[in-house]
Amino acid sequence: MHRVPLYSLLLLTSLVAPLAAQTAQWGDELPRQGTALDRMMLGAPRQLEPVDWPAPPLLPPPKSIRAIYLNAWAFGSKHFYDLVRLADTTEINAFVIDVKDDTGYLTYPSKVPTAIAITANQQIRAPDVRERLAVLHAHGIFPIARIVVAKDPLLASHKPAWSIHHADGGLWQDRKGHGWVDAYTDSVWVYAGDLGEEAVRMGFGELQFDYVRFPDEPRSLMAKAVYPGRKGKETTRDGVVRNLRMLRNQLKPLGVPFTIDVFGMTASADVDMGIGQVWEDLVTTADVVLPMVYPSHYYGGFYEIVHPNSEPYEVVHRAIRDGMLRAAPLGKTAEIRPWLQAFTLGAPRYTGFHVKEQIRAVEDLGLKSWVLWNARSVYADDAFRPSPPRTARVAAVLPSHIH
Repeated sequence: MHRVPLYSLLLLTSLVAPLAAQTAQWGDELPRQGTALDRMMLGAPRQLEPVDWPAPPLLPPPKSIRAIYLNAWAFGSKHFYDLVRLADTTEINAFVIDVKDDTGYLTYPSKVPTAIAITANQQIRAPDVRERLAVLHAHGIFPIARIVVAKDPLLASHKPAWSIHHADGGLWQDRKGHGWVDAYTDSVWVYAGDLGEEAVRMGFGELQFDYVRFPDEPRSLMAKAVYPGRKGKETTRDGVVRNLRMLRNQLKPLGVPFTIDVFGMTASADVDMGIGQVWEDLVTTADVVLPMVYPSHYYGGFYEIVHPNSEPYEVVHRAIRDGMLRAAPLGKTAEIRPWLQAFTLGAPRYTGFHVKEQIRAVEDLGLKSWVLWNARSVYADDAFRPSPPRTARVAAVLPSHIH
């Protein structure tokens, strides 16, 4: 098993972009206002009041999840119906949908008191969420709610007591000027859990939590970070484990899978990389762990591969194999369901071939589930295997002007 030495991790900190989002070359996680997707929203029916309960009965999770990511704008726009049609004719059977992204704003109106207090309902992107979830249920597409935890500049600005402080005063900010909440603070995780409970009542069948960690910033910047929620001599690893387990216990009565997104390199690294994520902790806490094994995010020489982005099969195969080998002696552990790269970041330009190579690597290891990431939620048909039309999917639920 290839394990990453400490000196390589120090190099990694300075060379590798954050794994949970694309760099500026590919835009932020969500399109800016004024994009085509934003204009599509202008004619959408507006639902200004929080949604009513209860939700329709939840779909049972598929035995194998083959999913794509939908940002909030894609979920709330006409593009959503394009993606439903894509799922109808291919192997895709699940959507990972932003409920709270890394802006801190919510996709649909929430009744959670903290969300209301911090104005998280002020940029609603899917006011007709119930109708859209009904489409997914009718078409047999499993809806998974993605909720970002620690990277929440909106919560940080409205709840400074829950946030990372700067040693010189005020709130600490990352390189892009974004505030973060303090991952040691249990209230941050309780808020995420409250949103998760609401999402399940809405009709989501699985809860996926992202940014369950501390910031991945240069050591010089992190040296100025002060954590009000830290208990005694806790390490970042201690803080993540404590709060992940608290969140899991909060949500256990719901009876839905508790899943977490993690850095891909946690599968191979012996240390927590300063962000608090250690593979053994993660796979013994969650029901599903989703390592982000994007080949473009590994530096040259990792796994002895000169140009990892050009070797999607090898990178994914080695990363997942490391994770499986480390989990094996631990007894019952989480399912491993990797995030795979469906975007171009540097050479070569990624096509359906590169996506399929990553899927082949996963399946060669005996795993059947995976999720594709594209920040713009745009996917090529040739990235997927075709599937014959399924009678369980009811085309009539699509709006008449969408057919």
